[in-house]
Amino acid sequence: MFLSLLQPVRMTARCVRSISSFRADDLHITLTDKPKPKPSYDNLPFGGNTSDHMFEVDYTPAMGWSRPVIRPVEPLQIHPAAKVLHYASELFEGMKCYRCVDGKIRMFRPMENLERMERSAVRAGLPPYDRFEFLKVIKKLINIDQEWVPYSDRCSMYIRPTFIATEPSLGVTQSTDAKLFVIAGPTGPYFKTSMKAIRLLADPQYVRAWPGGCGAFKMGSNYAPTVAIQAYAQREHNCQSVLWLFGDDHQMTEAGTMNFFVFWTNEAGEQELVTPPLDAGLILPGVTRKSVLELTRQWNEFKVTEEVIPMGKFIKALNEGRVKEVFGSGTASIVCPVGQILYQGQELHITDTDDIGELTQRICHDINEIHYYLKPHPWMESIDIDGDESLRTVTAN
Repeated sequence: MFLSLLQPVRMTARCVRSISSFRADDLHITLTDKPKPKPSYDNLPFGGNTSDHMFEVDYTPAMGWSRPVIRPVEPLQIHPAAKVLHYASELFEGMKCYRCVDGKIRMFRPMENLERMERSAVRAGLPPYDRFEFLKVIKKLINIDQEWVPYSDRCSMYIRPTFIATEPSLGVTQSTDAKLFVIAGPTGPYFKTSMKAIRLLADPQYVRAWPGGCGAFKMGSNYAPTVAIQAYAQREHNCQSVLWLFGDDHQMTEAGTMNFFVFWTNEAGEQELVTPPLDAGLILPGVTRKSVLELTRQWNEFKVTEEVIPMGKFIKALNEGRVKEVFGSGTASIVCPVGQILYQGQELHITDTDDIGELTQRICHDINEIHYYLKPHPWMESIDIDGDESLRTVTAN
């Protein structure tokens, strides 16, 4: 069941044209007359700044999709009975674009994010749209706010597409109305520790996801219940994040908002990079996770596996000196080394230094070279919109 839900929705050109959707060539653009000052790239926080403009479009059954607009960032107009405010009918994505060494701005694997967003929308019961048209309007938004993309090889622009249920009704039913919007802004590293190893709290009484739930979909309702636990881990245990466990065997699933990887010598004596599998629906199918798996398999230097990692198996390997590195991966952090895990009163020391491991550092280096086009790669997609002069030219309507 979960594997079928996680598969991208494949559509022929005929099917794409038949979907009721907004169209990029219908965009109504209003440019701000009060542009904001750009922040300094030094110590730029994650998610603390938004650019000047946003994208917005609404859906109702009677009218279908409204005319899409790009306008100055301002508060949303939403009814207090909107279902998103009462039943958390909401989903989002996290994407990045980079100012590359050749001066062009490129996005990192955007269609992977939009395919995942489409799967989340199906699970949330929100209306369909043409994701190819959606990508066009996102590129247009970036084009308009291109000066907000940092001139830095340490920063990027973070893009946040969001889809919410807006029907003004308190019944617990599928929403008839919806709003799709996108904001963006320059961002720095996710963790204040930057690339230093973090400490995780692993407490089996707190569970992030379970079979049959929505852990495999990027919904806001997955994140809200984790915030207090993350704060508790920081306040009471000096842990930067939480290692989420599941089941009687305390399976290691995710590290905070990141996918989780272990590099070890397995019981057969092989070097192996292992991450939890997607088939149970417990794990978000991260775009960076997928990229790490594809990249390391291309190297063909060690075994790369997707399998369940129980705490008992991990601790045994750690006690036998077989665990080499542990790290998380995600759009915000790319990769983040893990140095210690606090588990049921035990201090599990993966490394006693803040230094990043050799493999983690290599993965980070190679992906960053792809991001900034030091190593040209098909994962990077230009925001140039070929063959459509109306979308390439920024004008106010």
